[in-house]
Amino acid sequence: MTSSIDESNKEKMRSVSVDLNHDASLLIDIPDALCERDKVKFTVHTKTTLSSFQKPDFSVPRQHEDFIWLHDTLVETEDYAGLIIPPVPPKPDFESPREKMHKLGEGEATMTKEEYTKMKQELEAEYLAVFKKTVQVHEVFLQRLSSHPILSKDRNFQIFLEYDQDLTVRRKNAKEMFGGFFKNMVKSADEVLISGIKEVDDFFEQEKTFLLDYYSKIKDSTAKAEKMTRSHKNIADDYIHISATLSSLSADDTTANKKHLEKLADLFEKLRKVEGRVASDQELKLTELLRYYMRDIQAAKDLLYRRARALVDYENSNKALDKARLKSKDIPQAEQHQQQCLQKFDKLSDSGKKELTSFKGRRVVAFRKNLIEMAELEIKHAKNNVALLQGCIDLLKSI
Repeated sequence: MTSSIDESNKEKMRSVSVDLNHDASLLIDIPDALCERDKVKFTVHTKTTLSSFQKPDFSVPRQHEDFIWLHDTLVETEDYAGLIIPPVPPKPDFESPREKMHKLGEGEATMTKEEYTKMKQELEAEYLAVFKKTVQVHEVFLQRLSSHPILSKDRNFQIFLEYDQDLTVRRKNAKEMFGGFFKNMVKSADEVLISGIKEVDDFFEQEKTFLLDYYSKIKDSTAKAEKMTRSHKNIADDYIHISATLSSLSADDTTANKKHLEKLADLFEKLRKVEGRVASDQELKLTELLRYYMRDIQAAKDLLYRRARALVDYENSNKALDKARLKSKDIPQAEQHQQQCLQKFDKLSDSGKKELTSFKGRRVVAFRKNLIEMAELEIKHAKNNVALLQGCIDLLKSI
């Protein structure tokens, strides 16, 4: 499946409103993508006036593993420890619509031709929506980087954008995956130990308390939003069966009820389309936004973890210096190490405050924009439903 996403369509699909502050000197988008089973090949297009790039306008092919590589290199760069690294895009997952399509094929014999056709159209639309969202979250990741004053200048980021050959980023082998798993376990245990460290700055103490509670609420809201969206999709599917059944009844009816059944069948078909749009809009404007900020809040928590780790290192260096002075041994080395730890901690604290303050502003703007847009769409769809029902009642009365 090849998809070329035009600008108007991309704007409709824009579910994650992040304040990207587009700098005309470095503009990035993903105009095309090719889906092959579980792999998606993205065409990353860059337009720039920066002299650090060889050309002002160019495109390169990239896969999901390339995005993971870029994210990991940023996270592992010591100089970026005080920054919120934009969350890595989730792996493309087309299993759900593909499984539904398989089940639809198995149940074709139990449906009318009209039912099957409409259900298939719904699933194809769902597959396309998943595909477009996959492209979008990868595009947002790159645009977050390009809008950041420091990350936009990263050398690996430039290589990702400009190198026109395959990056040959290999998947992690079993040993590396186990190492990553072990590292995460150590980090989790480390976080428990660090959580007992007394915070020396009220700003970070308040941010930690807020983000932990906020993450829990966002996670719960995401689950409930997903359930709500599924319910609307199920209603739309039920309307297909109701409409098809009414159409079948009207075809066999030779009485005065025939026209009534035809009108009702037409009503449920129109209601099905409205309900499908309701589900789609809720998915784009609310559910996807919540999913994105679950990942973004985790990225902010990771920043707090790195700073807390630096605080522990600084406190340990103070203890080591006291011990060195008591023994009158290796004092210069201990003093140097203590100064290095202090400088690192102060640097993380300064950049961390700026990042978390910016994150708060960006989050507020995103939620405000999306919730207003979703409310306006909900009102629009509700009015359409009322108009359809009232129109049907008037028609039935006139027959």
